[in-house]
Amino acid sequence: VQLQASGGGLVQAGGYLRLSCAASGRTFSGYTMGWFRQAPGKDRDFVAFVSWSGGITYYADSVKGRFTISRDNAKNTVYMQMNSLKPEDTAVYYCAAAVSRQATVQTQYVYWGQGTQVTVSS
Repeated sequence: VQLQASGGGLVQAGGYLRLSCAASGRTFSGYTMGWFRQAPGKDRDFVAFVSWSGGITYYADSVKGRFTISRDNAKNTVYMQMNSLKPEDTAVYYCAAAVSRQATVQTQYVYWGQGTQVTVSS
């Protein structure tokens, strides 16, 4: 599976962005899809995942209530709507694909996209 993330950019605090991750290659619908982020000088952290059917979602506490992950299997795309953005959300955001049904750990993910930069100004 090849993953291409897009939709990052510069936004003011309180604003919003919608990230997309387009997949190609193997059957997209068979994978749990997740988003991670990495701020400068910090580890890559889990943000959210969505199950293969879209019926199960899970979020890191830091984004719960502000971010929404979804997927469109017909379009081989996963999305993350990010609202009420804060400066601490600034990071490179990565999408990834996992075989595990519920995946919150990096090592569960087998395919990774190249990342898209999100910068939130105060």
